[in-house]
Formats: sequence, structure tokens, C-alpha cells
Amino acid sequence: MSDLLAEIRHRLREFASTEAAGASPLYEHLAERAAEDDAVASLLAAAPPADARPTLLLAAAHRLVQAEPAHPLSRYYPSLGGSDGVDGQTWPLFRAFLLERADKVRELVSTRFTQTNEVRRAALLYPAVSLAARQAGGRVALLEVGCSAGLLLGLDRFNYRYHCPGGEQLVAGPAKAAVGLHCALEVAGGAAPPKLPKKLSVGARLGLDRAPVDAGDEEELAWLEACVWADQPERIRLLRTAALAQRKDPPELVAGDAVDDLAAAAGRLPAELPLLVITSHVLPYLPERRRVEFVGALRDLAVRRPLWWISDEGYEAAMAHVLPGRDDLALARTGRSVLGLATWVDGELRAQVLARTSSHGQRMTWVP
Repeated sequence: MSDLLAEIRHRLREFASTEAAGASPLYEHLAERAAEDDAVASLLAAAPPADARPTLLLAAAHRLVQAEPAHPLSRYYPSLGGSDGVDGQTWPLFRAFLLERADKVRELVSTRFTQTNEVRRAALLYPAVSLAARQAGGRVALLEVGCSAGLLLGLDRFNYRYHCPGGEQLVAGPAKAAVGLHCALEVAGGAAPPKLPKKLSVGARLGLDRAPVDAGDEEELAWLEACVWADQPERIRLLRTAALAQRKDPPELVAGDAVDDLAAAAGRLPAELPLLVITSHVLPYLPERRRVEFVGALRDLAVRRPLWWISDEGYEAAMAHVLPGRDDLALARTGRSVLGLATWVDGELRAQVLARTSSHGQRMTWVP
């Protein structure tokens, strides 16, 4: 227990300083304080060790505040209409709220997973998916691993506006779309801007997750909303908009393991379609050994059908396994993830880094 608690406290400190800092004043403050409070930090020990992460504790708290919107703590939750900034009462209220509901918190963290469907990440993935589809030469099948509710599987149905320095905009996707996304795009020296088509030809789509979420179920949707950071209500608005749009034509979602069930999931998609496998901020939840096995499973699949892997992950979790030696891209060094593309042609691996990305889809830097 002591080793796990020490690890939880370390994760809370890391989350506060590297992920929440500059992005979420509320979550930065709460994580900093929780890292120094054993009573609160230990609530996460009810989760499986690999899942005992700050985002899960904060999601559980968010869900419980959702259920009691009249509680004074809601003043600090813009997602619930609160408008107060962090002050001297924020932590005491948060701490007392959680400890008074400790059993409910433990139940949530032991039975739920962090399953943020960050819709804005579609803007990061779209250029890479477009490039892979162009290389594939026609209609493709999408397979998202770690799909949650599968909202990113609808990325071909979203409209995109990429804002470049100097005021130029690149527009992509269908003009009339329920979901419109904005992303700042910089192009590093020596790189050409990405080619962004108006249309992607997607012939089939499927999501694989250990616990798929039915976004058509209001209780399940509420949990997805709780996983979004509470002081970023625009992200929740986009989540709900995408979820409502998806109900018109929901993708197939299957429960299974990212490694053991990958081939079976791929087998549910038409064999004649080139396969585009997508992962987005999923692989850190796999142990290192399983990440290696995941890449091996992709390689094995590529023997049977044309396959491209599009990843938006920290370098260490994904591209390091197919493009080693790029420590300059390390998440620990840059604070940014990497958009990567890998494929196997006649058994030969071809991998490239396309861009450096922000964690929630706000911006990307296209690289040579």
C-alpha cells in the first residue's frame, strides 16, 4: 500500500506540473493539494494500479458534484455553471466533499476507467488519416483502439479550420457538419503544410475498448462528461454535440483487449478495405511489455492486409517502438505528444513523425 500511495502522490504532482499547469487552474490546484494529502490520495488506491491516475480521481469527483449540483463545491465547476476561481475555500470544500463520500469515490474508481473522448483530437488525427488514406489509394476501414464511445471514428464527418500564423486558414472536411473544430497549425521550417481533403472515403468503422461506452445512454454520457476537466466546459459542449450526431449512425463498438483481441476486431471489418488503426492517448495505460506486444500485433496484421497505424501519443509510449532514438521528441522533455504514421510494406517497417501536438487538440506543429 505504501509503494502504491507513493506512486499515486508522484502521479498527482506530475499531473499538476506537466498536464494541468497553464491549462486548468482548478485541476492544477486540486492535484497539487491531493499529492500532499494521504487521505485524499489514498482514495485512488481502490483502482487497479495501472488505472490509479489523477484524471480518474478528478473524474469521480466531477461525477459526484454533477449528482449534487447544489453543493457549494459546484461554485468552482464551470461545467455546472460555477464562476468562482480558485481561492482559499476550494481545497477544504473539495477535501471534505470527497472524504464524506469516500465509499462512493472508491466505488467509482474501482469500477470505472478514465475514458475521455476528446473530440478536438480529431483535428490532430485528420491530417494523418488523410495521408494514410491517400497512400492506401481509396476507401478505407477505421479501427480505433481504446475508443471509449467511438466519437473519433466520426472524424471524417467533422469540419475543420486550421489557423496558421499570419491569419491564413486551412479548411477541411464537409462544409455542413454538426461538429466544427478549430486548431492552431504551425509549420516548422523545411516542412510542407499537410494536404487536407474535403472528403475522406470511409467504408467501415469499428471501435475496440475494454469497456466501450454507449454515448446514447445518458448515464454513460454523464460519465464521459465527468472525465472532461470541469473548468473547460467548451470541451463538454463538443462532446455532447458529437455524441448526439453519432446517434444517427453509431459505429460498432466491441469489448476486448488492445492486444489479444486486435486481430478479431480487425476481422469484423471488410477484408478488401485497407485498415487504418488509430490510437489516441491510449498506450500510456498499457504496461511497457504490452505496448511492445501491441506493435507486434499490428505487424502481424499487416502481413494479411494493407495496414497503417496513426498514433497521437507521447513519443515514449508509441513512436519510440517503431522509430527509436528520437529522444528530442520525448514527452518528458517537450511536454507535447507526437502524431505518427507507421505502415509495413512487404514486411518492411516505414515510420514517420508528422507533427508535435497538444494533449487536447488545441494546436499542432507540422514537422519535416
